[in-house]
Amino acid sequence: MEDSLWALPEITIRRISVSSMDNNVYLLTARRSGAQVIIDAADELPAIQGLLAAGQQDTDEGVQARLVAVITTHSHWDHVRALAGLVESTGAMTVAGSLDAADIQVPTSAAVDHGDVGEFDGFSLEAIQLRGHTPGSIALLYRTPDGPDHLFTGDSLFPDGVGNTGNDPERFAQLFGDVSERIFEVLPDETLVHPGHGRGTSLGAERPKLVEWKARGW
Repeated sequence: MEDSLWALPEITIRRISVSSMDNNVYLLTARRSGAQVIIDAADELPAIQGLLAAGQQDTDEGVQARLVAVITTHSHWDHVRALAGLVESTGAMTVAGSLDAADIQVPTSAAVDHGDVGEFDGFSLEAIQLRGHTPGSIALLYRTPDGPDHLFTGDSLFPDGVGNTGNDPERFAQLFGDVSERIFEVLPDETLVHPGHGRGTSLGAERPKLVEWKARGW
């Protein structure tokens, strides 16, 4: 398990890696309100509960941290193994892309589409639909007041490529198109990318590789 921390003016972002598949679990905590959001309750509920407890350090003095939402970037099994237990123990609402919600065993409280913005008592997250890895995969964009922005991409964008599309040219074309048009064409190079597995990157580091990705088809 590896811990990472980004202390920003309005929120703190913490990350842990869980399971043998190196799944990333992200926690966003609002300093002034204590509102917390988990992105992908992938596995190892005790580790996620420890992450939430650590997030108490990220609030202003006297503010109680509380989990208000768990957002699932896509419906694949390895990203939801701790979801049921986390929701049962906290009562947090669940959020997922509208086209993936039916494939997640835990009921989705709020199904979101491309461009929807969730407000979480001190910060907001914008949903960016990235179709192809699954029909309803979403990324979540946090716009930092003074930059850089933080983009949580699930399994749709990694260092050195887009997500797995099952060797299906149509699915790859859809995902590559969405990533190109909805991310690279609208967000600056400084944007930090937080994927669903492994290490992070930035859009500037990946932008020069787009031609190569398109040519190879994966």
